[in-house]
Amino acid sequence: MSHFVRTGTRGALAGLLVLVLAACSSSPNKPTPATLPAVTGQISVTKVWTSNIGPVSTPLYASVHGEQVAVASTQGQVALINAGTGQDVWRVKLNAPIQAGVSGDGKRFAVVTQNNEVVVIEAGQVLWRYRLPAMSNTPPLVAGARVFVLTADRTVTALDGATGQKLWAQQRNSDPLVLQQAGMLMPFGDTLLVGFGGRLASLNPNTGAIRWETLVSSSRGTNEVERLVDLVAGASRLGNAVCVRAFQSAVACLDGQRGTVLWTRSAQGAEGLDGDDKTVFGAESDSKVLAWQRQSGQPLWTQEGLRFRGLTAPLVTGSSLVVGDDLGWVHFLAQQDGKPLQRFSTDGSAITGKPVAVGKTVVVVTRTGAVIGLQAE
Repeated sequence: MSHFVRTGTRGALAGLLVLVLAACSSSPNKPTPATLPAVTGQISVTKVWTSNIGPVSTPLYASVHGEQVAVASTQGQVALINAGTGQDVWRVKLNAPIQAGVSGDGKRFAVVTQNNEVVVIEAGQVLWRYRLPAMSNTPPLVAGARVFVLTADRTVTALDGATGQKLWAQQRNSDPLVLQQAGMLMPFGDTLLVGFGGRLASLNPNTGAIRWETLVSSSRGTNEVERLVDLVAGASRLGNAVCVRAFQSAVACLDGQRGTVLWTRSAQGAEGLDGDDKTVFGAESDSKVLAWQRQSGQPLWTQEGLRFRGLTAPLVTGSSLVVGDDLGWVHFLAQQDGKPLQRFSTDGSAITGKPVAVGKTVVVVTRTGAVIGLQAE
């Protein structure tokens, strides 16, 4: 569930607003989750290994690097795990809680602490730290021997990957409220794609100069919360087409080279997307799972059997679509029509981030810190 924070808190009123919104997100009057639907049993799912990283309560995501997966806990644990065996390649305990991460390029890995420090790790050792001027909820992007960070004040900062030296910063106008979840920051050829509110921008990674900027979704409503619009982490790319989600307002596909909008559809979701060469998939905030035709945006199917179960962003793997839920279930759906194929129960706590695939292994992380490798046959 999404929370909100102010980019610049101003006394008791700002603090009260954050508390009220956080309380609303955990309201006891939430709709009752749907009864689990029957599965076809066309596939079987087996747990092949399990590990533990520690409780996760901040916007942390697993990331895949060859045959390895990087994970982090809010309490400061960062680990690189062999996805075939579940054994640690290395593990390090930081001296501060982690707010955002974890990402890397296979050699260097980066997180952001709750002290607003970027921490870069290499071979299980802290390489350098850099103090940010604002908090970040978005995993840093490690690419091209640099580390790029998107902070809550709508600033992108580029740091040298070896030393942590600041190379440049690009800031856009900041909104009074921002989502307390990961935003849009990804590589695209020789550019960076960044979400600045409801706009997608292409940045020169060498200088921070903006090459183009396109409106995906505009603010609406009568108060700060209703007017909040942000592009969330989790884009689906195929060639030049990049499909993104604007928080609680739209799903759109754009030409990542030119910035032109290919299509847009109204959608009320808060988590990112995934897709293949024909289809884009996403979960709405009421846990309907939707599929759109990639080329045109035409709706293809809707799966309503998991309503109000608090779904993660989806993962496309093989012929399945995988989503986790707030009750610790991992659901395997058919990509062609959304029918439930199989499901697996973890430890009863919410699946965090989104599932990731490493070869034939699907890796999920739970709120209590279980890291689980699953294989579907």
